[in-house]
Amino acid sequence: MKKNNLHDCVRSSLEGYFQDLDGTEPAHLYDMLVKAVERPLLEVVMEQAQHNQSRAAQWLGLNRNTLRKKLVEHGLID
Repeated sequence: MKKNNLHDCVRSSLEGYFQDLDGTEPAHLYDMLVKAVERPLLEVVMEQAQHNQSRAAQWLGLNRNTLRKKLVEHGLID
């Protein structure tokens, strides 16, 4: 399957995850997925915004304080 967009990449990864579980039921799947996606999202957006938090927050549709809190939670800033 050709992965040509974010939706397809996420879907394929989740299908592989369930296949690897081999019948074992997952736990806290939503929180796990959000944590797995949120950090690289923040890293890439901050790089693209040249570490300008106001610009990055605007791109993400977040309040700047919310972005800052998430950056701290993920250890991306002090």
